[in-house]
Amino acid sequence: MQQSDTAIKAVVDQLIDLSHSIHAEPELAFEETRSVAKIIAPLAERGFEVAAGVADLPTAFRASFGSGPLTVGICAEYDALPGMGHACGHNIIAASAVGAALGLAEVADALGLTVLVLGTPAEESGGGKVLMLERGVFDDVAMAMMVHPGPFDIVGARSLAMADLSIVFHGREAHASAAPELGRNAGDAVTVTQVALGLLRQHLQPGQQLHGIVGDGGVAPNIVPGRAELLYYLRAVDSASLDNLMRRASACFEAGALATGCTQEIRTVAPTYTELTPDPALLFAYREQITGLGRVPIAPELEAQRPLGSTDMGNVTNVIPGIHPVIGIDAGGAVTHQPGFAAASVNASADRAVVDGALALARTAIAAASDEEQRDRLLQRLVQRQEDIQVRERSERTGGTARPVRTAEPSDSEAKA
Repeated sequence: MQQSDTAIKAVVDQLIDLSHSIHAEPELAFEETRSVAKIIAPLAERGFEVAAGVADLPTAFRASFGSGPLTVGICAEYDALPGMGHACGHNIIAASAVGAALGLAEVADALGLTVLVLGTPAEESGGGKVLMLERGVFDDVAMAMMVHPGPFDIVGARSLAMADLSIVFHGREAHASAAPELGRNAGDAVTVTQVALGLLRQHLQPGQQLHGIVGDGGVAPNIVPGRAELLYYLRAVDSASLDNLMRRASACFEAGALATGCTQEIRTVAPTYTELTPDPALLFAYREQITGLGRVPIAPELEAQRPLGSTDMGNVTNVIPGIHPVIGIDAGGAVTHQPGFAAASVNASADRAVVDGALALARTAIAAASDEEQRDRLLQRLVQRQEDIQVRERSERTGGTARPVRTAEPSDSEAKA
């Protein structure tokens, strides 16, 4: 690990400059061209082979180093929030990913690694990782890793499954004063729907959430709105609970349309995010490394009480052994998606998080690659997943029904975690 640590510490100033530069020029989902160029530059300089625009996404990329059988995928996020910039600290995620990759490049040959930085756009809205996963970008990855900033350190971070929806109501325009009886008010359909959703909240299952905004409520007070739109997120502790919530929320959407004589259509804005299912053995290794750096993460028994919202990294961890820990920064009481957190994402504690995140990720990958039992486990799961992918692709070509992609259960060797 010393060789990797030394390589990371040698580029600390460069990593911090990268974090600050991304932060200074925030870019929204699928528009992160400047951020991608900044991230790729130090990797290409080190000799990483860069493939840009993968998965038919202009701001997605793969940067690889080495040719070992064990591929470590380090995910970089870099999209910002509308009107808030990097209030989720993705500048820290990207810089930590670059640092970890540069450290692992120093030991790739000795440990039989392929080091892979996966540039994943549109985490905030758009599901870049889901699209990349579906389009084969992760097919050779044996373990996937990243760190996300937050107000405190959480090793076994949990997230909620999420559906990102647009609900459009169609009515009939009319003069709101001269002939209101001829209109069918799509804005009223929105109102009825929101009342129904508000009443539903009392009866939600534990962990279920719904929240949204009015995306379109009409064009003028004297025109009965012929179109109105709600933008809503539905969240739940797992995919099964999310399906339940979707059924119940859909009844509220239908009620709004029925009560007002309108029609309604539901559109999925972005791919559905599944819940995080972090790999126990990798969590165990990461906890050892992050505490060795002097950090004190919250107790494991408290982790499930603090879900992080939702992330498309959940979809990755459902098919690939992976982790998505939170690395703490001093945000002065602010939490993610607040302006105060955006400001804190370039303070001294954020700079420390960039370096500690890079060190901890690299050390975790080295620990897994150096442990014969864990290495074999990761490689065996990769082989099984690739076989499942081949079976599915053959079945799709022949019009049959494929086996689902295998999401292996933790083995007995993971009991120590």
